[in-house]
Amino acid sequence: MTVQRTASSEPSYSLDHAVTTSCDREPIHRPDAIQPYGLLLVADSTTLTILGGAGDIEGRLTPNWLGRSLSSVLDVPTGRLHDEKRPSLSDLRIAGLKGETFSVLRHDQDTHILVELEPVEAHNLLTWDIFGEIDNTADRFERCPDTVSVCRQGAAIFQRLTGFDRVLVYRFMEDGTGRVVGESRNDAFPSLMNHHFPASDIPAQARALYLRNRIRVIPDITYEAAPIRPAEAGLAGINLSDVQLRSVSPIHLQYMANMGTRASASVSLVVDGVLWGLIACHNATPRRLSEDIRAACRTLAGVMSRQLRNKEELVTYQERLRLRNAMEFVTSHFDVRHPIESNLRSFMGELQALFPCNGFAVISGESISATDVLPDTENLHKLHDWLRMGTSGGIFTSAMLGKDYPPAAEWPERSAGILAITLPFRTPMCLVWSRVEIIQTIEWAGNPHKDDADGDGVLRPRTSFKTWEQTICGHSMRWTGEQRQAARRLRRVLIADYQTQQMRELNATLAATLEERENLLRQKDFLIREVNHRVQNSLQMVASFLKLQARSASNEETTTALTEAQHRIAAIGLVHRRLYRDEHFGVVDLGRYLEELMEELCSSLGEDWHEQLHLSLFPIMISADRAIDIGLILTELVINASKYAYDGKAGPLHVGLTQTSDRLVLTVSDQGECTPQLKGTGFGTRMMNAIVNSLTGTLTYTTLTPGLEAVMTLPLDSILPSEADANTEAALSQTPYPYP
Repeated sequence: MTVQRTASSEPSYSLDHAVTTSCDREPIHRPDAIQPYGLLLVADSTTLTILGGAGDIEGRLTPNWLGRSLSSVLDVPTGRLHDEKRPSLSDLRIAGLKGETFSVLRHDQDTHILVELEPVEAHNLLTWDIFGEIDNTADRFERCPDTVSVCRQGAAIFQRLTGFDRVLVYRFMEDGTGRVVGESRNDAFPSLMNHHFPASDIPAQARALYLRNRIRVIPDITYEAAPIRPAEAGLAGINLSDVQLRSVSPIHLQYMANMGTRASASVSLVVDGVLWGLIACHNATPRRLSEDIRAACRTLAGVMSRQLRNKEELVTYQERLRLRNAMEFVTSHFDVRHPIESNLRSFMGELQALFPCNGFAVISGESISATDVLPDTENLHKLHDWLRMGTSGGIFTSAMLGKDYPPAAEWPERSAGILAITLPFRTPMCLVWSRVEIIQTIEWAGNPHKDDADGDGVLRPRTSFKTWEQTICGHSMRWTGEQRQAARRLRRVLIADYQTQQMRELNATLAATLEERENLLRQKDFLIREVNHRVQNSLQMVASFLKLQARSASNEETTTALTEAQHRIAAIGLVHRRLYRDEHFGVVDLGRYLEELMEELCSSLGEDWHEQLHLSLFPIMISADRAIDIGLILTELVINASKYAYDGKAGPLHVGLTQTSDRLVLTVSDQGECTPQLKGTGFGTRMMNAIVNSLTGTLTYTTLTPGLEAVMTLPLDSILPSEADANTEAALSQTPYPYP
């Protein structure tokens, strides 16, 4: 198996120096050298002056190159090198000194331009041959039923295209290890099909380079690295990540030698931006891959990657659809009249079939319902307690339960892996799908536990790739990502059903409570209306007595006082009628109340007043007792206007009610010629002043020409209903009174 690592950044290119660095920290992208089958030029990106290079530039390209312009060495116009629309130089061919022809590959890097020169093979594939191979390959991949078939077909296609002795399709597993899933070979190499490789064979920085540089070739592992020169150019540590000719780590070269490989090539398989695997090509003798073959490999790897994604997505979609349909079938047949626990126990068979398993249990409190192969009741209770304490998000999956929950190591034959859903109900519940142990024998390409260290803690290349078998115990079949997602969806559905059931029970309790409350309110309303009826009768009786008294009084002043008293009682009575009319309770619409009060006053003062009255009243809900106070003040102001402004006759009268920020404003204005005494000492004046003071308001008069305007302002917090009144009004009133 080719597992490429690239060279150390140290000036020494020996294995002894490279192994002193941990593989995971080796700066393989900065080797300061290239493979000598090609040439490298490094130029300043602004001036295009060549600062350094690597390889036999003097013997193969030109004797005088250092310090010259890149355009003159390559024999291309300077404008072409600065052309941002055509940055690639892949169409150029440069003649060498030994009859060679070089292709050109350019890389722009911060302040430098890196130019690779690689000798071109004499016999290239024709363009239509490449297109035909790509088309045929895509058709073969399309007909493959699954990823396994795609990998096997891919190995055969790449061996035929490259001519290498052995081609492996190597897939990265979830734990970082690798496995050979496709192979095509001749007799030069033994088979590595289905063999596993440890994750340390391809460290993290090497995988990052495989993502960035999709194809990598080592024509001969016995090469002597060509360093970047001159040393005084200050190019040490330059980033060669994108350079095809980049020298390879001595550790990797020794690794290949230990495998018996003389030449190799690696092509990346990238699925959705993630390194899925590699196409690893091995040859027993030196072998180069020409530029056109590499281009074809890169394109075919892209076609293969897309087919791998399509096959995996198809399997994922089918599994997701099966799980969704099965889950919807189970949950849609739940009886809403029964508790969720009862439904779960009734559909245990259907729930168990959701996920392939060997046993299923519903655990609720001290009760357990279980089917097939499971731990005993005591261990299930202990497992439930552990799951409640440790699971995150209510979902727990494990394919090696003994590692996550040590007591389970005692009974892998009953449960070696579980998928569990914990439900935060009033009585905590847990659903457990269990899988028994599957004993596996894994073939490794060499012992993965042997670190090839000589006791000094220094990692060295593995020397043996002989098949090494390992028996794996305590593992169950893995739970897939689709199964975990389905478990999360099922948990959300069950919690939603439980909450709906709880809400249904609460609604039933609330409905019974509301019905009882409605009965109490109806009884209370009946009593209040009865009290109001008696109050109204009493007020009418008092008003009748005052009216009789006024008729029999011989003194005009007494008659006037009794008449005004009738108006005041009428104002109080009107509030009571509005207060207990329909469903209103505790609060009164002041605008509507004042309108009705003025209607009654006009009827009492004379029908002519109806035509002279002009109202502009803002609707506002206030407490009933404050409405009585304001009604009494308005009554006094209107009586004063009738008495003093118009001498008892009808005249223009404007009544306004507005709200400005935090105050209520009541305005009464007339156009009479007579002006009343603004500082009277009568009962009405004293009563108004007392009421205004109790409401912490003000009452002012302004002389008009003609007429008088009285303005009363009250703070809203002194007249608005209390919170208790507002709550009562909201409970009893279905819709607000539509004041026009």
